[in-house]
Amino acid sequence: MRLKGLLFDKDGTLLDYHASWMPLNRRVAAFAAQGDAALAERLLEHGGYDVASDRIRANTPLAAGTPTEIAECFNEILGASARHDLPAEVDRMFQQEAAGSVLVSGGAAALGVIRERTSHLGIATSDSKAGLEASLRQHGVLPLFDFLAAFDSGHGLKPGPGMALAFCEACGLEPGEIAVIGDNRHDIDMGRSAGAALVIGVLTGTSTRADFSGLADKVYPSIVEMSADAGLLAMLA
Repeated sequence: MRLKGLLFDKDGTLLDYHASWMPLNRRVAAFAAQGDAALAERLLEHGGYDVASDRIRANTPLAAGTPTEIAECFNEILGASARHDLPAEVDRMFQQEAAGSVLVSGGAAALGVIRERTSHLGIATSDSKAGLEASLRQHGVLPLFDFLAAFDSGHGLKPGPGMALAFCEACGLEPGEIAVIGDNRHDIDMGRSAGAALVIGVLTGTSTRADFSGLADKVYPSIVEMSADAGLLAMLA
């Protein structure tokens, strides 16, 4: 197998999910609840927050949803008190607060190693394009990527194949020449539905190794360990 392109999810894959987004999730929930602390906690739990573990559960709206999907999830609880502009406000808050994002420890160096060995790198995220750029700009890694796709880029939503197929088209690749890397099942399913040669899970987001059982071809603690896998590096063209 020769891989000419790697397509990465952003949140939980390039960025440490809980370090980056839990403070923001709490602020967004408080905004939606208009300062009602108990209601904000209910919104978080409905969105995927597990109180016992203080973590977001895999494959929930907060783990994998677009800003619109998160707002719609909150509005299921808010009912008649829901703000009609909540989807836009959630996206705005995510963009404004994105400067507090935390890159996976060692992630910049790992991406540098991978960039030296493969022709094309891309990002496919459920965030907005503006949110994508705002959350990664300060980490200095955006120039490493040839392709950026978000929920509002016109390629469809995960777990559909659109973002992965758009990456292939933009870079002149066949689906069988790419690997897709992510922290949630919707990333893996996107890769599978597009016909990617390899789908890879990482544990810097909301999923556990057990969540990837029977789904991912490979699972790494983070992209750092992935970049140190001699067997994987040998596949890169």
